[in-house]
Order: sequence, then C-alpha cells, then structure tokens
Amino acid sequence: MAGGRSVALTAGLLLAAAQLLQLAGSFAIFLRAADNITVTIKPGSSVPPLKYCKICTRQICKSELRITAGVKEDFTFQCATPEKYLVMEIQKNIDCMSGLCPFGDVHLQPSALPRLNRTYIWDVKANKKVGLELKFSTPWLRQIGPTDTCPDLITYSISSCIDTTRVSIGTFCRNGSVSRVKVQGGVVMALQLPWNSDLPTSGFNIANRSSIKRLCIIESTFKEETSATLMSANYPLGFPEDELMTWQFVVPSNLRASVIFRNYSLSNCERKEERVEYYLSGLYSSPEVLKLSDKQPANIPGNFNLSLQGCDHDDQNPGILSLLFQIVVQHPQNEENVTYLIDLSKERDISITIQPKSPHSGHPLPFEPECLICKDPRTCERNVTLTSGTMYRIFFLCYDLEHLRITAEKTIACWDLRYCQKKIYDLTVPRAISQLPVRLDKFIWKLLAPEEINVEIISPSLKLQQHIQEQRCNKSYSYDIVSTTKGKELNLGRFCPGGSIEKIQMRDNITISLKTFGRGFLNDSLNQDLKMSFVPYIKEECIFTVTPDPKAQVYLQTPNWLEGLPPYVSVSWNITVPSKQVARLAFLKERMDITCEIGRAYVNIKEQKPKAEETVRREDELLPEPLHMYHHFWVNISNCKPVTKKQLSLQFWVTFVSQKTDLTVIIAVVVGVAGALSIIGIIICCTRKKKKESQNPGVGIYNANINTQMPGRQGLFKKRRQDNDSHVYAVIDDAMVYGDLLKESNGSVNPEVDVYRPFDGPVGDTPPTPPPISFKRATKISNSEELPFCPERDSEPYTFAHHKPEETRSNGDTSVNSTGDVGMSLLESKEQEALVEQLMPKE
Repeated sequence: MAGGRSVALTAGLLLAAAQLLQLAGSFAIFLRAADNITVTIKPGSSVPPLKYCKICTRQICKSELRITAGVKEDFTFQCATPEKYLVMEIQKNIDCMSGLCPFGDVHLQPSALPRLNRTYIWDVKANKKVGLELKFSTPWLRQIGPTDTCPDLITYSISSCIDTTRVSIGTFCRNGSVSRVKVQGGVVMALQLPWNSDLPTSGFNIANRSSIKRLCIIESTFKEETSATLMSANYPLGFPEDELMTWQFVVPSNLRASVIFRNYSLSNCERKEERVEYYLSGLYSSPEVLKLSDKQPANIPGNFNLSLQGCDHDDQNPGILSLLFQIVVQHPQNEENVTYLIDLSKERDISITIQPKSPHSGHPLPFEPECLICKDPRTCERNVTLTSGTMYRIFFLCYDLEHLRITAEKTIACWDLRYCQKKIYDLTVPRAISQLPVRLDKFIWKLLAPEEINVEIISPSLKLQQHIQEQRCNKSYSYDIVSTTKGKELNLGRFCPGGSIEKIQMRDNITISLKTFGRGFLNDSLNQDLKMSFVPYIKEECIFTVTPDPKAQVYLQTPNWLEGLPPYVSVSWNITVPSKQVARLAFLKERMDITCEIGRAYVNIKEQKPKAEETVRREDELLPEPLHMYHHFWVNISNCKPVTKKQLSLQFWVTFVSQKTDLTVIIAVVVGVAGALSIIGIIICCTRKKKKESQNPGVGIYNANINTQMPGRQGLFKKRRQDNDSHVYAVIDDAMVYGDLLKESNGSVNPEVDVYRPFDGPVGDTPPTPPPISFKRATKISNSEELPFCPERDSEPYTFAHHKPEETRSNGDTSVNSTGDVGMSLLESKEQEALVEQLMPKE
C-alpha cells in the first residue's frame, strides 16, 4: 500500500511539472559567432525577493541564464508568467576601430525571443576622431527627463564615453522632432521594449561621419506648429567639463521659432566662460554669443543652430552646468509690426505684469502656441514686468491674445498729513493699460499711511454697491477692499459700481483690488470715478456714507462677513433719507447670535436731528423691529469679545416710501393748533388780571397726586420726576413758564434725570459709537434691568410742545401709528412753525 502511494505521488508531481512546462512553453536560442551577440535572462530589478521564476535547461534550473555567441540553448520557465519576474538583455558589440563598421539599418536580433521585457544594446566602439550618426525613421524621437516614462514604454537611451566616463546624451520616446543624433567617437544605443511589444524594427540606422569636433549634435526637424523640450548632456547631473554640444533646428520658411530657457544652472569656471552661441541664417555672419542669463532670441525665421559651451571647472568647487530649454515653432505673429506705446514716465510706484493666464482645466491640447511679449525684436519673454518712470514700446508674438492677462499694482502713501490731506487721488486704470489689446485681470492699489492718518474712498457719481446674497454684483468689474489695522485684516467685502455707498472711511493701510469679468470692462473703464484722499484719524474702524436713490433698496452687511466682525471693532453707516421720503430700516434676523465674554455688543440707531432719541440693543436683546426714519440717521454696530470663536455678523436693509398727507390729519392739526393758541391766550389774560388784583407774590401750588405722564408710558424710568423735588418752585414767574414758549413754539426742556447717553457730539458729524465707558457701565447692569433712556417731550409737565412722531424706546416698543406719524412729522416741519408764528397773538 505504501509503495503504491509513493508511485502515485511521484506520478502526480511529474504530471504537474509537465503541465507547468507545457504552460510556460519551451524556447531555443541560437547565436551565431559572427553576430557577436550576448543574451542574458535574469530577474527584474523590481521583483520581490520571495517571488521569482527560475530558468530550466537540461533538468538544471537557475535564476539567471547567459547565452554567448556561437551557442545554442534550449530552456523553459518554471512559472506560468515569466514576464512578471524576468527581463532579457540583448547586447551586440560593434568594433569600428580595427575594421569597417557595419553601417546601415539596425535589426532586432535574434528573432523568436520569449516575450519578456527586453533591452537591446548596441555598443559601437570607434576612434575619437570618428563621428557616428544615428538617423531615426519617422515619427522621430522626443526627449524626456531621465526619470520620465514613455506612454508606450518604448524608450531609446543614447550615451557616449569620454575616456572611461559614460555620458548620457539623452533619453527619448517615439513621436517627436529629433531626427538625428551625431556623436563623436563611440556610442552606446539602448532600446527598451515591453514584453507585449511587437515593434518589428529598431527604427534607426548608423552611418559614418567625419569628425564633428564636439561631444554631440542633436538635430530637430519641424514640419508644423509644435514645441519641443531639449536638455544638455548628462542633465541634470552636469554637463561635462570644457565640452561643446550643438542643436540643429530645421524650420520651414513659413514658420518662426523662439527659444525659451526653462531651467539652467552654472558651474564655477576657472578658465573660459560658459555661454550659448546662435548661428542664425541670413541675419548674422558670425555667431551671436549670449550668457545663459540673457534673453534668448524669438521669432527666428529659417534654420539655425544653438551651441552650449562649457568651461574649465574649479577643482575645489566645480559646480554643475545644466540647461533645459524649449523650442517653440509657430506661424509668424505680428507680421503687421504693430507696436504699442506704454508711457509710464510720469507714473509713480506702479508695476504692470503681462503674462499667460492660468492654464485651463481639462485635457491639454497637443500643442498650444506660446504667447511672447517683446520689448524689442531680440528680447521676447513669456512674462514681462513694466515699471514706472519708463516709456516702453512692446509687441506681441501671439496667435490669440486671449491667452494673456495683465496684472498691475500701484502704491499710494502718505506719511505726513500736511503734505497730502488736500490731495485727491484717482483710483482708475491708466490709459496706458486700457488701450492694450490684452485683458486686464486685476489692478491693485495699496494705500499706506500711519495709524493717525486714515483713508477716505469716494465714488461721487457711480457710487458703490455691496455684493451680498440678496444683492449680487453683475457688472464687468468689482472692488475687493481690505483694511489692515495693527496687523489684523478687516475685509470690508466686494463692491461694484451702481449702488448707494458714496463714501467709505477706513483706518490705516488699505488694499483695493479691481477684478474684471469679461470683455465689458474696456468700455466701462472710461466712466470710472473712484477716488481717495487721506483724512485725519477716525474712532471707528470703518464708516460708510450711504446716499440712496428714493427708489433704491439698499442691502448692507458688516465687514468680515464670513469670519465675523473682529472683537471690539466698531462700524458705522451714515444713511441719507431722500427728500419727502420715509426710510424703513429692518434687520434680516432677530438676534446678534453671540454671547459676550468681555464688554458688550451694541446696535445703535439714531436720527440726525436735535434731541433725537436713540435705539440701542445689546447682544442679549432682540434686535429692533422695522423702524421708520424721517431724517438722515446713523446705524452703528460694535462688537465685544465673544465667549466662542463665533463673531458678530449682521445684515440689514433700507427701503423708502413717499410721505403721504391725509386731509383728516391736516384738519386735526389745524384744529389742534387753534385750540392750543386759544388756551395760551386765555392763560395770559388771566395771569395779567391776577397780577393787577393782587400785589402779593404768586405761590405755585402743585398737586402730587396728579399723574403727569402720558398713558401707557409708566415704568420707563427707575427715577421719575414726581419722586423728587426737581418740579417744585417757590414762585412761578410768567417769563419762566411762557418765555421760551413765546420765543420758540416747539421748544421743550429736557428733565435732568440719569439717562443712558452712549455718545455725544454734533448731530450728523459723529456716528453713535459707544465710548469705552459705555461698555464698562453696561457690564454692571443685570440682564433684568432696563437701560434708562431720555423721556419724551410729552412727559415733561412744565413744557408745552407739539406732538411728534413716536420714537423708539429701549423696551422694544417700536410700533408706528401711520396717521399719528404723518401728523406729527408735519408739525415738526418748517411750514407748521411758520404757521404757528403767524397765529400767535402779539402783545
């Protein structure tokens, strides 16, 4: 039984081995002695150490097989997929020193090789004075970097020897412009093929040439618009010392060539100097010698040569000479010889850069012609920077100027307000830029000033519109405005022409970036009106002056919208109400949505009229309901230091409606005025009669039980007038009671009570910005305690005043009586005051 099992196991193994050998196949290689070829099969360099495939010959399996000239070898692979583990190297040695060289087409020998990744190597040894030429069949070759890979994995490598040192001439793929390579002395040519390649021929032949007296010559032949990238020998390891290398370019007469150095490095020369030499047909009889750092020629007609000359290196610190450049061949550009004059001789602190626009996304085109900017016929570049104080004449070598863009930057500085306060600077694109056929992408103004000098931006006619979600900019250009205060940026936002913002005042250094969209800017640039000036210090980080059209809907938002207003920053809006209009101010959310750690966040709203009351909200209160404003008004938003990283961001909008006069209101007003005047006359008559009847001084009697407050207004103040003695008089004099009334029909006396006054200053000149003391006081008030406010004129018991629009109070009562508002606003107008003076009885 045991013997039977052993026989069966042995038979199974032999059967498996036979199947494996049959799967891999068997091969026979016979090398003739005259061919001087050696074949080596060995593991590939990328094979994992635990996975290999052995080669078996005559029942002997090994990891490497070497077959020399004159030997025939039969072998098989001990694996099903040997191409994953093994590579083949076929080397043919050609001796051109002792006899004639076998010039002509180079064949791929031997034939019928196993399908492995293989490398054919032709090592041609020749005298140093003999030049060898490798001529390639179409589609020629394209040079790549030493670590790059060809798309079809078919790679040509050419090298030479200087004494005993191997020098790489270059690595190439198929499909390019390199048609010939000429090498002095011997050459080593290697062709790498993938295991599945069916390339029938080597694609080149070898010819004898006379001495070329240089390391090598690479010939590039062009038939149509294209570009080629070429490199110096041994790139990037360093060009051999004191060697000469030449590129020959064959260009059709209907095309033009430009040379662009993409990358280069210089060695440390002890003798001679590194240089490039151009032999241009028809232009110069002698070569044009340039440094590698010089501007290279462009728009070259016809064939020309370019040579790279090395130097003798410093033995202690030789350095590296290397060059990577691009040759661009395209149809002639600017044949009309159109030259553009850019006069920057009178400009100051401005720089203009013309360069290719950012590459488009998607699949690149096989060839995109270069766009070159030329200051003269010999100086052409892909990027050109023009600076102030100079006049330039430029032309473009570009088939489509849409591929170019202009960016510009101008600096305006003021370090002493005495010399620049009265100056007004235009923030407009200079005519020298707008007249060019290239699109302006961005123009940046940098406005520099010390901390005590601020910047004022004005757009008197076009005005600015803030770009927000509800009111997007759709013009051909916009402005991005950023203020930098003490190293912190405050992004005011994006603005475009055609809005309501007439003026913006900001602190410290400002950056204004004009960005264009589409081709419409060329026409719109003629109407730009943005200006700036330097002004004295302002307390707020920013003040907007808004002068809207009566039919406008104005949307506004705090700066730094996405990140939020920085801590302790205060921003104000000075909003003009058009004549015979009523403004409606509304916030787009109910709360500020922040919690303060230090200080308080405030929203302050105040009309710009004498003794106007102020609407104030803290971060822990609801924002005001929509307010109706009859006069120009301020909106101020001030931030605290929030508990979390979330900062304050608010949006509000302003709309306008016409003031409508109701006939019933007018009648009521007239009746009220007449009644008031009658009462005043009766009181005056009675008072005079009393004086005549009695010589004793009059004593004022005050009934403390009478309520002098308006209905529905109790509890506004913690300290009221009837709780103290400020209303008790020993003697009531006529002049004291009625003197101000006779002089000023709408005069009133404000009570001397403790009221919340977050700011002081002339009406209309100073925004309602809470001073630092307001933050300190506010932190001491509990959340349940109401902020004290000024009482309204109607609550003053010893004054007589006309009714006026009900103003917003701190308790959140913002209801508006449309009839009462209109009537009261009419009484405050100058026409009613004149009417009262006419009806007032004269003594």
